Amino acid sequence: MSPQEAVDIFRQALMTAFWVALPLLVIGFVTGVVISLVQIVTSVQEPTFGSVPRLASFLFGVVVLFPWMLARLISYTVALFGDFSRYAR
Repeated sequence: MSPQEAVDIFRQALMTAFWVALPLLVIGFVTGVVISLVQIVTSVQEPTFGSVPRLASFLFGVVVLFPWMLARLISYTVALFGDFSRYAR
């Protein structure tokens, strides 16, 4: 295996991880901004008021997006192992 092939495998792994994590990061970011705005408007600075909705939205995102994330990871793994003879030279 050439160094370029190793770099390509690593790049594909990082891009797959990025695309799988991106929706959850966006959900967490949007929820954090909304909760922060609500805390600013209502002057409620209770820590549980901020963390419980963030955790709930993240859990909801994981439950909703899990089939899509699993399909992405499976397709990457099948593509990697399906062409395994190319890397084993």
